[in-house]
Amino acid sequence: MRVLVFLLILINLLFLAWTQGYLGDSSNPDAHRIQNQLLADQVKVVSRDEPPEVATAPKKSSKAEETSSADACLLLSDVSIAEIAQIEALLTEKLPAFKSERTAITGGSSYWVNIPPLANKKEADAKVAELKKLNITEFFVVQETGPNNRAISLGLYSNQAAAKTRLEALANKGVKSAKIVERIVKPASASIEIRGPEAQADALRQAIAEALPESKSTACKVQAAAKQ
Repeated sequence: MRVLVFLLILINLLFLAWTQGYLGDSSNPDAHRIQNQLLADQVKVVSRDEPPEVATAPKKSSKAEETSSADACLLLSDVSIAEIAQIEALLTEKLPAFKSERTAITGGSSYWVNIPPLANKKEADAKVAELKKLNITEFFVVQETGPNNRAISLGLYSNQAAAKTRLEALANKGVKSAKIVERIVKPASASIEIRGPEAQADALRQAIAEALPESKSTACKVQAAAKQ
């Protein structure tokens, strides 16, 4: 009886060793199933018949889109500084819903090298003779009514540096009475953009027309591009 029990135990051990592959490859397809099982407790369900959600970056609005959100935008170009101040005061007092932004435009000047106006023709002729003795020939006597009558012009220059160079050259030749006078060719000005509600745009145009009858307003260029 003991021998029979021992034989049964031995047969079971051999069978177990064979199924586990200790006695060579097993033909049993389920032999390694237990070893190759997934860790079920660590499996996570990503989706149930639905595609996973993909995070998308927020869309950035372009400058043109931001500008187009403004209901109305008017542009006045090349307006004098005094007129700009008048428009800004008008907006503050009567149309506070509108906001303005000014852009300065540089004015233009010329620089006149001259001998100031002389008292009479005799003095002017004497000064001309003096200049000729100093071998200075590039000049002319102003002969017109006004504050510059009988002044002697020695050159007109677009920039101050050139005028100073001319003045120094004259001084080196003995001309001591010459000086530089700045002449305003074009005063400084500015452009102004006015933005605000479309519902009040007509009131804005009317107010500007009454305050500055000669001015002409146009639609802002950026806004016009955004509508295309």
